[in-house]
Order: sequence, then C-alpha cells, then structure tokens
Amino acid sequence: MSASLNVLPTISSSASPAAAKASSFHPLEPLSAAEVSATVAVLRSSGLATSTTRIVSISLHEPGKDTVAAFHASDKNAATDYAAPREAFAVLFDNAANACHEVLVSLARGEVAWQRHVPSVQPTMTIDEQIECERAVLESEEFRAALQRHYGVADTSLVMVDIWSAGYYGAEEEAQRRLARPLCFLRTDPTENGYARPIEGLRPVVDLNEMRVIRVEEYGQWPLPPGSANYAAERVLDQRRDVKPIEITQPEGASFEVNGREVRWQKWRFVIGFNAREGLTLHDLRYHDQGRDRPILHRASLTEMVVPYGDPGPTQRRKNAFDVGEYGMGMCANSLRLGCDCLGLIRYFDAHLCTSRGEPLTIDNAICMHEEDFGVLWKHTDRRLPDAPEVRRSRRLVISSFSTVENYEYGFFWYLYPDGNIQLEVKLTGILSLGAFHPGEKPKYGTLVAPQVYAPNHQHFFNVRLDFDLDGTANTVYQVDAVADPPSEENPFENAFYARSTRLETEQQARANLNLETGRTWRIVNEQSRNAVGEPVGYKFFPGDNAFPLASKNAWWRKRAGFVENHVWITPFHPDEKYAAGDYPNQSQGGDGLIRWTAADRSIANTDLVLWYTMGHTHIPRAEDYPVMPTAYIGFLLKPSGFFVANPANDMPPSPPKAAGSCCH
Repeated sequence: MSASLNVLPTISSSASPAAAKASSFHPLEPLSAAEVSATVAVLRSSGLATSTTRIVSISLHEPGKDTVAAFHASDKNAATDYAAPREAFAVLFDNAANACHEVLVSLARGEVAWQRHVPSVQPTMTIDEQIECERAVLESEEFRAALQRHYGVADTSLVMVDIWSAGYYGAEEEAQRRLARPLCFLRTDPTENGYARPIEGLRPVVDLNEMRVIRVEEYGQWPLPPGSANYAAERVLDQRRDVKPIEITQPEGASFEVNGREVRWQKWRFVIGFNAREGLTLHDLRYHDQGRDRPILHRASLTEMVVPYGDPGPTQRRKNAFDVGEYGMGMCANSLRLGCDCLGLIRYFDAHLCTSRGEPLTIDNAICMHEEDFGVLWKHTDRRLPDAPEVRRSRRLVISSFSTVENYEYGFFWYLYPDGNIQLEVKLTGILSLGAFHPGEKPKYGTLVAPQVYAPNHQHFFNVRLDFDLDGTANTVYQVDAVADPPSEENPFENAFYARSTRLETEQQARANLNLETGRTWRIVNEQSRNAVGEPVGYKFFPGDNAFPLASKNAWWRKRAGFVENHVWITPFHPDEKYAAGDYPNQSQGGDGLIRWTAADRSIANTDLVLWYTMGHTHIPRAEDYPVMPTAYIGFLLKPSGFFVANPANDMPPSPPKAAGSCCH
C-alpha cells in the first residue's frame, strides 16, 4: 500500500502568526512555525538576541487553568468566540558573557513582556553546539597529535565525535565554564558503524563558549577493536527471505478527528503538545461520560531522565547523561516514516522549533498518531447459550515520538483505550555506549559484546509529571497496599487480606517507593465528586517494571538527580515546578527540583496536585544487544477506579463477522 494512501493530511495550527491575531484553536496548542519566527524577530529587535547569543529554546508559555476553563465554557456556547492570548517563553545563552536569560514574549503585542538573568547555570546544549563541538575536536592540533601517537592516524576525517556533557564532579572549571567531554570513535569508511571502534584512551575536553579543545586527556593505549558491526540494510548480507508483508487497512478511514492539535477519538478529547526540551506532551485530557467531558489530566510529560554508568575506570567513570535537561528530547526528535516507525492509517504532526541562531527548524512528522487493534476488550460465554458468545475487540489510540540522543534511541508511546485506561510505554533501543578492552581481558563492570568491544553496565531513570485535574482541581492521593489480616476468630482459615488505603497529607509523607510484597499502587481521587455508590471518583496508578539506583548517594550524578531517591513524589501544583531535577541540571551541583521543593513539606490533600513518577531500567548488556539492541520496554498504567458508573466500554459495538458462521456477539 502506498504511503500516500495511508497518511492523513495534517491540519496546520498557524492561524496566529506574527500578525498577533489570537488563535481560534485550543489555547494549549504548541507554537506554530510563524509564531516561533515572530518570537525570534522580537528577540532580535529588542537586542536580546545578538551575534554571541544562542537561542536554546522557544516554546509556548502555557496559559493558566482558568484560561483553559474559559475556552471550554466558550466551546459550550456557540455564540461565544474565545481567543486566548499567545505568549512564547525563550531561554537564551550568551557565549561571550557565559550568561543565561529567560524571556517572555507577548505575541499579541509583539514585544518582550519580561526578561530575567538566571545566574550560574548552564542551559541545555543545542543541536548547533553538537555539530560545532565535533568540528572543533576534528580540527584540534592537540587531538590530531594524540591520535597519531596512539593509533598512527593523522587524518581525522573518519573520526566520529559524540558530544557528552561534562557534568559536575567538584572541579572549579565545571562551575565556571560551559564544557563538553566528547567520546570519539574511528571508522574505516564514512558509512561504517563507528561505535564498533571506540578511541578509549583519549578524552578531549571542549569549552563550548570558545568552541575549542582546551586539552586532551590521555589514559593509556588501547588497540582498536578488530571487527566491524554494521547494521545498515545495504551492509547486512543474506537477509531473511521468509518475511511476508503485513498490511493494516481501515477502509472507512480513521476513527479520530483532528482540529489543529486537538484530537477527538471515541470518547477521548485532548491536545498534542511538543517542545524542544520535553518533546511530546499531552494536555487537557478528558473523557466524555454521561453528556459531559470529564477532565482527568491537565498535563502529562517526561520531565527528565538520567543514564548513569557503573564502571569506575578512568575512561568511563564520568559517563552519565541527563537526556532532557542536557540535550533536549524534543530537539533530538526523529522525522518518522510510514511503515517503519508507524504502521496503519497515520496522522503526522510536525514540530516547529529553531536553531540556536534563530533560523526556522521544522522536524517533519515528529509525532505519529494512529489506531491499532489490541485484542479482546471483554468477553463472556454463557454456557447455557454457547452459540451466542459476547465478545468485544479492543483498540487503542497511539500517540508516539522517537528521539535519538547520540547513540541511544528512545520512543515515547502514549496509549488511550476505550475503557478509560491511559498508558505510557517508553521503548529503549539504539546502540550501546561502548568502550574498548585489552585483548584477553574480561570486564568486571560490563560485558564483552564483541572481541575487545565492551558495553558497561548502566541504568536509565525516567521521571514523568502527571498534573491531575480529576473532575476538577481539588484532588487527593491514597497509597494503597494489599495486606493480610492476622489469624483471629474472624479469620479462622487465615485467608483474609484487604486493601489498606493511606491518605497522603503532605509532600514528605508522600515520598514513596514500590513495594512488591504489598502490590503497592496509588489512587487519585476527588472527594467532592462522588460515584454511584457514594465513594469519591478516582483513578489508580499502576507502576510497571522499576529499579533502584545502584550508585552511592554520594555519587555526583545522584546529587544532581534527586528525583531518583523515590519512585513516587506528590506536590501541590506550582507553575514554576516543571522539571524533576530543576530547570538547569546541565553542570549543576545538585539539590534542585523535587528534593528541594518537597523539603517544604507542603499540604497535598484536597488540592491541585501533581504526581511525579520515577521509573528505572537496569541494563546489564548482552552480546545480543550488539550492534543495535532490540527494544526494551518500561512504563506505567492509569486505570479508572470508581470514576465511572460501570465498565465505560460496555457500549462498544460487536465486530462485524468475517466469515459465514462466525460470531462476535
């Protein structure tokens, strides 16, 4: 089936460009390309964006919840045309002054609303810096000389350089300069998988403000691994010949409707967002029930992730990456391709960003949305009526995005289901961060995946922010543990257990970890909204696979990533509390974000609250993870728990029979 038949046209939301006419679309839609360009023009005309300034990011300054409420009120009244003001939030960095500034731009007035200097921080590294950093290493005479000494290679044209943040390890330069500590690899030809040949003994250090190599650290000599490990289709010989095509068709079209970035699918209604830092976000998620759109989540987003490595050796001990705060998950997003990243009848959405010099940057097809079959939704066969089973098939709406952060790929897949379930699944794939090992030696802190090629042990920790507005903004969370009753006269067979619910009153009480023994879950409720049996309506949070950090609490990366100390955190909503490790984790000294906010131990009961979930994946590499690792999965599930009167998918129609005598109802 041709791509043109399987791609639905995208409706652009560029109705509020530089002319500053407010959009008639949902107020939480991301900025259009025209709005980004208008913001850049204001920054330049105001003198804030100069020749030494990098525009780290420009994103929608999201209006408050009262604005969203006014939008929905106007939506119910056809005579009311509500237009929310549009504002852009920009993060700027002046390389000459080593200074970060935040700027709010009013698109309606075409002017700067306010700007402020943020002292002693390093914002996210930009895509442009990644490219320029590689060039600086390749042109460095010191690096060329070291390469010649170690490997007898004077030509750097086949060297591959991956930018890595310098982090913070107590050195004065890490607090004063904008630094990178790249990893380097040596290809044998321009299209080879360069990761197969790590340059282990050399570590260039780059000042990103000056964009020059300030030194090359040398740690001894490792021979280049002898083998190749190519994965590109044209370089993999003898591919399988027994794979038959799978075609997914929807002859009557897709079941969703799209207006700008607002989507309606079955009973769901929501907005698809995107920004340079977080990437894919979901907003204003509602479910139509008994004649009204009931709010569930105001905002759902990935706030941070960190990948710490577990090898204490001199060439590996500094490796960790805060992929959201240091690199920008949105800036690293892929352009998705039909039949490869997404299969079926697809609606794509572009991402409108800009380079660090303010040039327009559009990532085509950054977000993919489609439906997919998901097996049996529910079924029952009455043995007295064996010829009339009742079966309903499930399907889910998939909203996804993929980002490449140098060697690794991360896919973010949000799933919505007919029965009110909400799921996030993160897919981890790509290429391991590799090192070289001496012939005949075996690593303690990782795995040999090929002769002299070494993959160190590491972990991935993701933090997701869930801003609940469950039937309104006054919500409360209960921690739910399944516990057994002790033996007693009331429990003579010793089989009794029950769900013990603990009402969480303050932030520090709410700090918690998973507990397998009690099957711990969390129930978010609205105590002012009651269901058919008089209980508060609610949703239940079911964690998936998880892990605990294995590094010491004194490890430098862990000081910066305080969010890994607990799996679950709950805070009262505050518009300035968006990122679990703080606004600027790049080269930070730690102690920011959730650790700092929750130290205040604010009240979280019966209030506008946010649930933050940290999930970890411990990766002990295998030979089968090389050269490209098969996808690993991690995520969580939200299920209605007393939110509806009964099964909300009881009204799903039966599937039409596919053959004579078949029966689906």
